[in-house]
Amino acid sequence: MKRSLGVGLAVLALSAVLAGGVCAAVEKIGYVDLARIFDEYQKTKELDKSLEARGAQKQAERDKMVAEVKRLRDEAELLSAKAKEDKQVSIDDKIKTLQEFDRSTRDTLRRERDSMVRDILKEIEAVIGDYGKAQGYSFIFNDRVLVFKDEQSDLTPQVVKALNGSYAAKKK
Repeated sequence: MKRSLGVGLAVLALSAVLAGGVCAAVEKIGYVDLARIFDEYQKTKELDKSLEARGAQKQAERDKMVAEVKRLRDEAELLSAKAKEDKQVSIDDKIKTLQEFDRSTRDTLRRERDSMVRDILKEIEAVIGDYGKAQGYSFIFNDRVLVFKDEQSDLTPQVVKALNGSYAAKKK
């Protein structure tokens, strides 16, 4: 009986030691909402405003070009057939210029936006990595790949705070 009790206690003690080792090996895991971080990042907001301002400026330029085409068409209505044909060449040239302007502006703004997004995502990833290392996380996932997520593991607010804090410090 004493022997069985001794063996039982030994097994129990061994189990406790092994369980402690298993618990120590548990990985610290979190997730972030990358889209929300991107949208709430102050630098994103500022660069979006800048792009909107440039877009509005380009739209004003385009509106002037459209008004010029309309003016030329109105003038052409009053001209004779021969003069109308000559004016149509000028109108066609203005339309081609307008179309090229539209294409060029759209491409330029798209490239600028794409470059901005790439740069911001690199910054976000760096901050997430730094935050994860500092807080002892083994893994931080993008929430879009998760089927189930516990709200307590959401690191989004902390990352947004760290990101905006570092951005504000850089601006000073």
